[in-house]
Amino acid sequence: MPIVEIKLLEGRTLEQKKKLASAVTDAVVQSLGVNPDSVRITLLEMAQENYAVAGVLWIDSKK
Repeated sequence: MPIVEIKLLEGRTLEQKKKLASAVTDAVVQSLGVNPDSVRITLLEMAQENYAVAGVLWIDSKK
């Protein structure tokens, strides 16, 4: 049973998450030859103040 964990900054729409889940499932099925029912995906959303690049919080880099 493939388990895929994806970390995202918050702010994506439900429709975007649905498309992502579908596309990732398709990719796992094609590359591993598994049944779509066996694919598990976890989307972990992070607040922008909980992510930093080069020592700068993401929320501050967008100002």
